[in-house]
Amino acid sequence: MSERPLLPQAGTAPTAPPERADAARNRARILSAAERLFSERDPASVTMDDIAKAAGVGRGTLYRRYPDRAAIARALLDEHERALQEKLLRGAPPLGPGEPGGRAASPGERLAAFYAEMAALLEAHLPLALGAETGAARYGTGAYGFWHAHVAHLVREAGLADPQPLADHLLAPLAPELFRHQRELGLSVERIAAGLAVLAHRTLGS
Repeated sequence: MSERPLLPQAGTAPTAPPERADAARNRARILSAAERLFSERDPASVTMDDIAKAAGVGRGTLYRRYPDRAAIARALLDEHERALQEKLLRGAPPLGPGEPGGRAASPGERLAAFYAEMAALLEAHLPLALGAETGAARYGTGAYGFWHAHVAHLVREAGLADPQPLADHLLAPLAPELFRHQRELGLSVERIAAGLAVLAHRTLGS
């Protein structure tokens, strides 16, 4: 399987110095304050000044660790995305590849399962996703690169040509703004996932 490896943990490179206790406390305060603000308000309206004030840290302390609001949201999303990445790489079918020699799900089944998991992730963490991946910023995240590699792999397994653009097309329905729009229209998470499953099977087969 040619999918990308799990994203490296931020701040855990072997050559990085140990995090000081005061820095760890500031990081925890920043992430806690940001998560609360993102859940209370439209993430697009939350400023770095808002986060610094809510966390009780100076602007310099905030910007030394996080260059912008999206970087903070990505840090909060990181652990949830990693859990899904692990399932995609080593989980049971249909989401994961399963054990060697065991039953393997079809590309369409795997894509449908991925869609269902992503819909659940967006439902649980939509404010963070909106803060981290709104607009063009979505395509620059490491997570998007991982999702793209996974879907492109499924496209190749299904025998379809030119997986690079098709993977982008198949990921487009997972944009956080679209998910929010659909939920505001009253669509349930289950109904959204069912529609995505139709797309998966019609594109990659059953």
